[in-house]
Amino acid sequence: MEQDLTYCAPVPQPEPDLSILLIGLLKGVQYREQDERQWTALLNLQARVREYAAVLNLELMLDEAEGYAFLKGRPEPAADDPAPRLPRLIVRRPLSFPVSLLLALLRKKLAEFDAGGGDTRLVLSLDEIVELVRVFLQDGTNEVKLIDQIENTLNKVVELGFLKKLKVAGSAAGPSHYEVRRILKAFVDAQWLAEFDDRLATYQSALSGTVKGSSDD
Repeated sequence: MEQDLTYCAPVPQPEPDLSILLIGLLKGVQYREQDERQWTALLNLQARVREYAAVLNLELMLDEAEGYAFLKGRPEPAADDPAPRLPRLIVRRPLSFPVSLLLALLRKKLAEFDAGGGDTRLVLSLDEIVELVRVFLQDGTNEVKLIDQIENTLNKVVELGFLKKLKVAGSAAGPSHYEVRRILKAFVDAQWLAEFDDRLATYQSALSGTVKGSSDD
């Protein structure tokens, strides 16, 4: 008696870790501290992640030492490059001057902190951040209004992922504290700081009155 045997090849199943990694990266920055298991999976599968990201015109930025990873849009082709211009999946957002100022000040503070060779986590209180910004504001600014403005800017920087607002221990509401996320180093490099320093110098000169208005004699 003959029996007809048909062989069915197994259908390859997608790797669940790869799908989870890609979805997480498309949502935002991934940190080692958030999930050690997922971070290990990312290190093991980073070649596959880079391959899939490239299809979307993205590249994986991974800093194993600092413990963060994110997806970044690939550079646009040169003007004389015949390669097609693909639409950007990750939209660039212009930063307001207060946000740019705070990012520059936090980046400098992080550089000074790292040079000290101490703890790896830079945590600043709201009062300390206010003092960082105060020197760039006009004298006589209302204190309550100043703190409100800085807190609004801080909230925007938290949304961007460069600061993490820490929970206050205990029931008594104390001053807010923020951890400077080390991913800030990947976005604010030495060239960006140098260019912003030039803008700050002009801004400070204007505040001190050394830049004359057109109505001056």
